[in-house]
Amino acid sequence: MAYPTAMAPGTAGNPATKIELRLSCKNLLDKDITSKSDPLVVLMMEQRGQWHEFDRTDRVKNSLNPQFSKALAVDYYFEEVQKLKFAVYDIDNATSRLDDDDFLGEHETTLGQVVSSGTYTKPLVLKYKKPAGHGTITIVAEEMSGTNDILNMSFRATKLDKKDFFGKSDPYLEFWKTGSSSGDWVLVHRTEYIKNNQSPTWKPFKVSVQSMCNGDYEKKIKVICYDWDSDGSHDLIGEFYTTVQELIDNGNRQVEWQCVHPKKKAKKKSYTNSGLVFMTSCKVTREYSFLDFIFGGCQLNFIVGIDFTASNGNPANAQSLHYINPYGPNEYAQAITAVGNVIQDYDSDKLFPALGFGAKIPPNYGVSHEFAINFNMSNPFCAGIEGVLQAYENCIRQVQLYGPTNVSPIIYHVIRFAQEAQQQQNASQYFVLLILTDGVITDMDQAREAIVQASHLPMSIIIVGVGNANFADMRVLDGDDGVLKTVRGNPVARDIVQFVPFREFKNASPAALAKDVLAEVPKQVTDYFQKRGISPNARADVLPPPQPHHNHCKNRITAIHHNHCKNRITAIVRSS
Repeated sequence: MAYPTAMAPGTAGNPATKIELRLSCKNLLDKDITSKSDPLVVLMMEQRGQWHEFDRTDRVKNSLNPQFSKALAVDYYFEEVQKLKFAVYDIDNATSRLDDDDFLGEHETTLGQVVSSGTYTKPLVLKYKKPAGHGTITIVAEEMSGTNDILNMSFRATKLDKKDFFGKSDPYLEFWKTGSSSGDWVLVHRTEYIKNNQSPTWKPFKVSVQSMCNGDYEKKIKVICYDWDSDGSHDLIGEFYTTVQELIDNGNRQVEWQCVHPKKKAKKKSYTNSGLVFMTSCKVTREYSFLDFIFGGCQLNFIVGIDFTASNGNPANAQSLHYINPYGPNEYAQAITAVGNVIQDYDSDKLFPALGFGAKIPPNYGVSHEFAINFNMSNPFCAGIEGVLQAYENCIRQVQLYGPTNVSPIIYHVIRFAQEAQQQQNASQYFVLLILTDGVITDMDQAREAIVQASHLPMSIIIVGVGNANFADMRVLDGDDGVLKTVRGNPVARDIVQFVPFREFKNASPAALAKDVLAEVPKQVTDYFQKRGISPNARADVLPPPQPHHNHCKNRITAIHHNHCKNRITAIVRSS
């Protein structure tokens, strides 16, 4: 058979096709005593023989037969065996950890098997392959066409049927699209429920056009209205049908649908509806990807902050974390190389400020928590990652390790640059600060304050813990176990911190460390610009190169460095 799109040996096609996985389960184990399980599915992917969490679905409360509304998007490579594990957990707390949740079963497969099966249903198993009761998982894979259009919608209803004996209904809406087979429906979105209200107004929400209709604007959409019940036995109020095209066409005016209960309509000739559902607005916006901003010339400015406190050990001693080994780089150098080699591709001039903290620095040997490791206070930039490493090795031979471990001055240092970039009101600059430290920081309250301030600016913070210290407090800054707040209770505007201990990657390739610490940066970049309503610049490949603007920004940063560092030097001299 001849394939029209076949390629000659030695040529390459597109690197990946984006696949969307929609999941549901049936007959799950019931681990809750007074109610049903609250399941979610964790998608794991195998990399170099190890399983790593890739994504999670939403949690469905009180259900043994959940339909998950959040789809999981993965890259599909035809030429690779991509091993997947779908693990189902009963979630009964607010932490992101899984070791304190009940395990309901799992299924291992490959993405190729899922894609080739259409609707893929398999039994769940517990440890040692023991059946998880009669539990099954169903996976539907769909190719994503790549549209970035987002539907921003608002709905309300009036005169919905009363379903509760002692009160009014607690209504919510579900949006379903037609599946790959006739009669199949796939859940796309579920609103919140409104307590005791037969004329509710739900919160505005957004759904991608791709998720809602796979880019087919005439694809039938079924909207179902339920009365929420705490035991999971939700009562049907009614339903109606529409299309994405109809939603968009009526986006500037209020439109209504009769909410019809099929069984009531079939039984009673006098039946008209179980209430009215109104769409009060529908606006189409574009949700830009990380590459949209990169293609538009956005520069990722990489800054390194290195811990020079005495707890690292005497650099002359081979046991020191700062020991310069002629036969191989230490952990600080390895982390700088691993992360920097990725980031440097997104910075056109490859000039990186490299800063230190916690040392006594020449010539007066006053303690500083914010100094240029090349000792050029008016120009702290190093040429490429090699320049950073050379400056680091030179610095470690000239400073006296001291303390304490204060990281907030370094964060505020980058905040000043990010504030300058924010004033430009375009998507040209974003800052990534890599902090390398060997222990628990001593200015935690100030660090939290700085991170909350930084979360409003175009910057991300990566913290790599070097050595074998207890890094429990670092997890607080990461925010994985809850929203990070200042001591006054002010929360971060968005999650911008990623922490990893280097020891977890000692036996892995540098690429593994870089992939882990940089995994969240693309989303952090897009989140920042989208929250501020900033679109990507016109693509750089159809415009003049962005270097002049970038150089101007670097000159501005150099001026800030120069003025700020002069003030710092004066303060150090006076304190000495």
